[in-house]
Amino acid sequence: MSPYTIRHIMLAALTLLLFGLMAGCNQKDSGDKKSGGIADLFKKDKLPQATTDSLFVKSYLAKRPEFKEQEELMYQFYGERNYKLAWFKENELVPQVDKFLGVIDSSYAEGLDPKRYKLVNFNELFKKYEALDAKDSTRLQLQQEIDVALTASYFNYASDFYRGRVDPTSDNSVNWEVKKNKIKLHKALQTILEERESTYPYYEFEALHAGYIRLRDVLQEYRALQQKGGWPKVELGGKKSLQKGDSAQAVAVLRKRLNPNQTIDPKDKRYWHFDEKLEAQVKKFQQLHGLKEDGVVGGGTLATMNVPIEDRIEQIMINMERWRWIPKRMVPKSLDQKYIWVNIPEYKLYIYEDPDNDPEAERDYKEVMSMRVVVGKTMNATPIFSEKMEYVVLAPYWNVPNSIVEREIKPKMLNNPDWLETQNMEIVTKERNPKPVSAYDIDWESVTEKNFQYMVRQKPGPKNSLGSMKFLFPNEHAIYLHDTPANALFSQTERNFSHGCVRLEKPMELAKYVLRDMPEWDEQSIEDTINGGEEKWITLPKKIQVYLVYFTSWVDAEGNVHFREDLYGHDKALKKEYFG
Repeated sequence: MSPYTIRHIMLAALTLLLFGLMAGCNQKDSGDKKSGGIADLFKKDKLPQATTDSLFVKSYLAKRPEFKEQEELMYQFYGERNYKLAWFKENELVPQVDKFLGVIDSSYAEGLDPKRYKLVNFNELFKKYEALDAKDSTRLQLQQEIDVALTASYFNYASDFYRGRVDPTSDNSVNWEVKKNKIKLHKALQTILEERESTYPYYEFEALHAGYIRLRDVLQEYRALQQKGGWPKVELGGKKSLQKGDSAQAVAVLRKRLNPNQTIDPKDKRYWHFDEKLEAQVKKFQQLHGLKEDGVVGGGTLATMNVPIEDRIEQIMINMERWRWIPKRMVPKSLDQKYIWVNIPEYKLYIYEDPDNDPEAERDYKEVMSMRVVVGKTMNATPIFSEKMEYVVLAPYWNVPNSIVEREIKPKMLNNPDWLETQNMEIVTKERNPKPVSAYDIDWESVTEKNFQYMVRQKPGPKNSLGSMKFLFPNEHAIYLHDTPANALFSQTERNFSHGCVRLEKPMELAKYVLRDMPEWDEQSIEDTINGGEEKWITLPKKIQVYLVYFTSWVDAEGNVHFREDLYGHDKALKKEYFG
């Protein structure tokens, strides 16, 4: 028994003894048999409800180093409740205990490992507790241990479930600078214990994002299929490809691959013909995997079909992990309730909004616009981060980064000193009112990214690499959304051609959308300003949240599961951390 518990019992006994003596002094010898005093303490059916203190919490955590990371949360949670126990009411465990332990048991469904959270043998503790007499003072000590153990176990699980197993802010290999998920786990636990209300479904131990929940459902489907043997490998038997009109046993295997839950015997020649229905299924597969939709099975389509189901399961799990990193509130209350979402591996931009524009409400945002985008090449990868859009710039200059000056412009200038003029470019000083600099005054042979003290910029016009407009959300990466004169690139299946910025398929549609609360900026006035050839900055009346993210697997609103190639190798790095 701890010194604290002994002191607790002695103090209670002494208090009752003094009370009894005082009462005895005031009683008359009238035959009243009420005795009062210390004997009453042991006549009670149960001991008083225990509490704990910071010393007990500290002592417990010192003996359980696996909970060390939860120490700050433990003190915060118990400190705010004056160290009142959380999981007991009138000396009985609350119903949430069974529910929480059931959640841990089923955490496999969340792509998590239950063994990581079963660090305490609660069944043994509960049996020990129930075996003690209700008047046994050692119950107070055991109550504290059980309560603190449950709280530590909750934070251990909830930290992984709500914030992620991998901390992207401390792991440089993960490449993720999106606004941090700042969920307050001690408040979530208060909600579970019905001590506070919340618009978030903590009391159900539920996830916060629909995108996560849809992936979780697909994970169960893929695991069930895995238990049945997965899908077959498609082999062409010497052929270069399969397409509509072909007849071969490989077609039956292909049919089984696309319909893994159906009973299809590859030896049955009824399944050997590549018909129009199968071609439609191949095109749907290609569409869901970001491939050219030609209905032909070969090359990239064949390689994608033959990715093992085990790999797809892991891909689903790490993309569920990325959802855990997304802030629980997608848009701060201070902004319009809309956000721009660029999924880099998908080469796609979406706009989602709350139709009621209610910052107090928590609901799924609705998609209102989408368009194709071009993102950075592998060597110029578009960074993953979030920021707030503040400006639209019409007829913009393109200020060329020094890295491009050294790598691309320097060789051209050494070959042709007049090359900048052919590209409608100029060199100016880096100051508030830039002054022109002659290209002939620069020693191009010695130019490097670090020592180039001027600015190369491309003037507004039809040749400008930014096209007619750009959308700025100031950030340390100097990344923004912009128009492009190279519209043919949007017809490509893989669209990683830029130096890192994001090129837009429909920039005018985006401009009209973000400027819709400014009546003076309709499509005509935007066009007139662009045609005027003078750079014009427009400050948005309200900033708009922008996310540049990296999801290689997701489930759309119709329930179709999508997969994409690991464009920059971020999946590979995350798998190493998550499964390692």
